[in-house]
Amino acid sequence: MKICFVVNNVESETCGTTVYLMQEARKRNHEVYAMGVGDFYFAQDEALSIYSTYVPKNLESKTPKEYLEYLQSSKAKKKKLTASHLDVLFIRNNPTEEGSSRQWAEQAGIAFGRMMQQEGVLVLNDAYALSNAFIDKLYFEELPAGIKPDSIITRKKEDVMEFFESHNKKMVLKPLEGSGGRDVYLIDKNEKNLNQIIENLSAQGYIIAQQYLPAAKEGDVRVLLLNGRVMEKDGKFGIIKRVTGEGEFRSNFNQGGTGDKSPLTEDMKKIISIAAPKLIRDGLFFVGLDIVKDKLIEINVLSPGGMDYFEEIGLPDFSDIVIKAIEKKVEYKKLYNGNISNQVLATME
Repeated sequence: MKICFVVNNVESETCGTTVYLMQEARKRNHEVYAMGVGDFYFAQDEALSIYSTYVPKNLESKTPKEYLEYLQSSKAKKKKLTASHLDVLFIRNNPTEEGSSRQWAEQAGIAFGRMMQQEGVLVLNDAYALSNAFIDKLYFEELPAGIKPDSIITRKKEDVMEFFESHNKKMVLKPLEGSGGRDVYLIDKNEKNLNQIIENLSAQGYIIAQQYLPAAKEGDVRVLLLNGRVMEKDGKFGIIKRVTGEGEFRSNFNQGGTGDKSPLTEDMKKIISIAAPKLIRDGLFFVGLDIVKDKLIEINVLSPGGMDYFEEIGLPDFSDIVIKAIEKKVEYKKLYNGNISNQVLATME
């Protein structure tokens, strides 16, 4: 198959989950391309096109790191491709990582992804589903209340203060649009800068005030789902426990968190069983769930990651599971002569 991965910027991409998937697809003899969100091309009366970067077949990469080095070197090749040349477009860019100078890039991947979908390319996750879930913390609020901590979304200071008082003067504050644990605050009765924190967050947009979960001090787990099911290989599951760093309540890796293995608990199974039907219906193929004990605290539908940490905690490389699942979808698309919608194909097993 011919597959293209959309990232924020090819030149600045780091060796994470997306690169692992690219390397695996290449190992399986697929044509693998990479593009940034600024590499789409549209002209009236012409097929939608992309400016892609790829590693020539004569360059053998044994690891994802080596593949990325080739991709970002002068040895990589450039090619303009029409949509009809591709079987799959895998949207993997993270809009929340775009700086203020690249606001144009935040929704470009999804917007052009919808156009690629209309051209008959299999787009993962479904581009229309990604549009609906673009603010994933807001999409998260569409899930049933029983599996989530209590929360409000507002830009009003008085709402935040009322929530604070009603939750025993302890809460978590974070921006509605953000990732990686940035600008996330644990607030208690001793916080002296609450007014300043609220002002800083409201200047960015909407604020989420969320019930504090005491179990969060022990970290959370990232559960990776494919087609609404936990990734599984050799009896092991695609689950990584993120342990908080010293003096830190956030367990995100870029906030000092460390990784460890975690079993698939009954609480996790319950949360997945409730969330999965909606994810499947919406066409969200590859999703990350962040769970603290018996509560789902966040959902990542735009660029779930963590697979690059699996080896160091003793989990197998799940990249082949993901690529095999995509291969099946491409085969189904051909067998049914394009008569199954992208949204349905995206989560077909």
